[in-house]
Amino acid sequence: MRPRQWVKNLFVAAPLVFSKNLDDPSMAAEAAVAVLAFCLLSGAVYAFNDVRDAEADRRHPLKQRRPVASGALGERAALAWAAALAAVALAASAAVAWPLAAVALGYLGNNLLYSLWLKRIAFLDVLLIAVGFLLRVWAGGLAIGVPVSPWLLACTGLLAGLLGFGKRAHELLQAEGATRDPRDTRQSLAGYRVGSLRWAMALLAITTCAAYALYTQDPHTVASFGTRGLVVTLPFCMLGIARFLQLAVWRPREDSPTDAVLRDLPFLLNLAAWGGTVLFIIYGLD
Repeated sequence: MRPRQWVKNLFVAAPLVFSKNLDDPSMAAEAAVAVLAFCLLSGAVYAFNDVRDAEADRRHPLKQRRPVASGALGERAALAWAAALAAVALAASAAVAWPLAAVALGYLGNNLLYSLWLKRIAFLDVLLIAVGFLLRVWAGGLAIGVPVSPWLLACTGLLAGLLGFGKRAHELLQAEGATRDPRDTRQSLAGYRVGSLRWAMALLAITTCAAYALYTQDPHTVASFGTRGLVVTLPFCMLGIARFLQLAVWRPREDSPTDAVLRDLPFLLNLAAWGGTVLFIIYGLD
């Protein structure tokens, strides 16, 4: 189920925070259920994906340790567990709001398409990952009944694309360093080149920071928060992205960069500073 990856589902709570409803108990409870539902859906997708990729994972130096690939968990048990998790998640979503359940079902379908077919196609695989992040944010808005800012969706989609390309660049560099066929790690890597990925990541990094800066000064944002001060959090955004790029392609570690940042002290301190400053500006300046 890879609980360490569930941090991505905090994007579901973004509309709660940026709509200034974090201190509303009923809305916070609805958002918490939505976050939990998406964690269960993520676990279901990972279990299903590991069954599909068991043979390829056995040829990978790290992925061969996964439960299905290593033989610690049977394929039927993994599929049964995936079905149970998905059913509970969809039921919980429906209990909060039927539109939330519809988006949760769309998220599940998007990931099944990714696992079954489309993850083999370069660039389309990262596009589907970005769609998954957008669905998380949209679900968060539906859970509490508030519209999601187009700027929030734009920042989310751009950042998700950056993370996806960073992971592909890291995998390609690791495969080349070990002088093995990149397709042994991921079939879509055959369609990527490190140079092209670096250009794409640089463009996405600049665009993400620009979109975030524009969001902080958007008239609706200024009116909602009563200040233009959110722009002071832009340097944290820039530093976090720069650190991710460093871990992905300039000083890559053995772990995936999306895993490495969760154990990287500079990145975590910067993230905490960004989060604390955002909360103070949104909630502490009233």
